[in-house]
This record gives sequence, structure tokens and C-alpha cells, in this order.
Amino acid sequence: MAHGIKLGAQYKLGATGEGQQKQDMITKSSQFRTAASRVGFLMERKLLKFLFLMIGFLCFTRVSADVGTATSYDPPYLPTKCSGYNQDQMPGNGLFVAAGGGIWDNGAACGRKYRLRCLSGLRRPCKGGSIVVEVVDLCRNSPCPSTLVLSNKAFDAVSKIPNTKINVEYTQ
Repeated sequence: MAHGIKLGAQYKLGATGEGQQKQDMITKSSQFRTAASRVGFLMERKLLKFLFLMIGFLCFTRVSADVGTATSYDPPYLPTKCSGYNQDQMPGNGLFVAAGGGIWDNGAACGRKYRLRCLSGLRRPCKGGSIVVEVVDLCRNSPCPSTLVLSNKAFDAVSKIPNTKINVEYTQ
């Protein structure tokens, strides 16, 4: 009987020891999972912060330009619908435009400068590079034939073919 008790005690101790080991392993495993989930949660928060930062950056910076059409117009360039423009006040480099209705904005476009480049047109008219033009007038035709009507000098700077309609990219 003493032997049986001893065996029973050993059995109980063994069971308790194994049970404790299992419990310790479960506790350590759950602690590891908790720590891992904390790390994962922190990494998810950092990733979300980064994504929101990038989305905000893209929303508040203007990366792209507007696309429209351009034609040219001949002199006389005066008088203009923009007040204050006379022969002495026209851009000296001759790079100016008359704005179509979509840009005109009840005259608010007067004096605005746009970087403009030719994108395409019939018979491949585009020259490389871009120019900066200033709005000095409202398109004289109704309806206006294009988004921007360029002075002859401005049109010649971006197109190899005069008196055609071209597709342009422009940004203020």
C-alpha cells in the first residue's frame, strides 16, 4: 500500500507537474500571442498612418495638369476684355492667350499665367518643351473654338503647323 501511495503520489505529482507544464506553455503561448498581436497592432497603426499621410499628400498637391485644346488668333490683339492692358502692358515676349469660357471665370482669369505644352494634333504638330503664357483677353468667337486661343507667337512656340487645332496640357 505504501508503494501504491508512493506511486499515487508520483502519479499525482507527475500529473500536476505535466499539468503545470502545459499550463505554463499555454500561459507563455498566450503571452507571446498577446505580445505579437500588440506588435502587429502597432505595425498596423504605423501602416495606416503612412497610408493616410500619402493619401493626404496626393489630395492636397496638384500633380496633374488640365487638358484642353488650343488654336491661334491673329492681330490686332487690342483692345482686350481684361482691363488695364494696352500696347505697353502686353507681355513683351508675345506669349499670351485669350481664354475660353471654361477658364475665363467672369474675368478672374485676367493676368493668370499657365505653363502649356502641346500634346497632339493632326499631322503631328507638336514641338518639344513648354511655354508660359498669360491670359490677356476673352475668346472673341462665340462659341469659342478651343479652351485657349494663343497669340501667333505663342502658337508657333508649341506647334510646327500654323492654323490648326491642337491638344494641350496646361497648369497654373
